[in-house]
Amino acid sequence: MEYVQLMEKSLWYLFAGSRGGVNRVRIVRELSDRPQNANELAEALDVDYNTITHHIEMLHEHDVVEPSEHDYGKLYFLTDRFEQYSETFEQIASEVE
Repeated sequence: MEYVQLMEKSLWYLFAGSRGGVNRVRIVRELSDRPQNANELAEALDVDYNTITHHIEMLHEHDVVEPSEHDYGKLYFLTDRFEQYSETFEQIASEVE
């Protein structure tokens, strides 16, 4: 299967097809403003730290976010690959927000 189809299917699953999609959309929106660590995301979104780390792990597994090299205060960034699918993301996000 083509990578494009795989990425689009992953995005639909992450944001529309599973519990927690709304929080994952909110995380992506925060990270599109600037890189942040899990504590900052938890505070900004008023979501439990453990919930944030769970969603970050899922987003990382699906190539949406990538961590910085530092362990302490690790920042998360949107991947270049994900940025190529911003239109697909916006379409999905408009359905779940």
